Amino acid sequence: MSAAHGLLLSDDLIFSSRIAGAARAQGLALVVARTPGEAVDLARRSAPRCVIVDLDNPGLDLDLFMGELRGLSSAPRVVAYGPHVNAPLLHAARDAGCDPVLPRSTFVERLESDMVGWFS
Repeated sequence: MSAAHGLLLSDDLIFSSRIAGAARAQGLALVVARTPGEAVDLARRSAPRCVIVDLDNPGLDLDLFMGELRGLSSAPRVVAYGPHVNAPLLHAARDAGCDPVLPRSTFVERLESDMVGWFS
């Protein structure tokens, strides 16, 4: 049985490494994409169960990105995190269909306890 796998969209190398390490520690496989286009291409090829999105990713058009993911034959769950000071961005992510949408600090707090569930 292969590990549940997911995809992370983030250009923050240090934070991406932290998230990927948390995934590995829980027996999950996580591929990191640095750009929205790369993330969509990877999602088309690998059908991830979960896509984790850094809402601060440069060039992210959230509506376009979510539309691309919803168009996949097996649409993944999308978990988003962003700065707590940008409430409109967090609300926009909820409106676009991301669930859950978390401030970055809460995302970090819940990473180990909730990640397996996100990949289910």
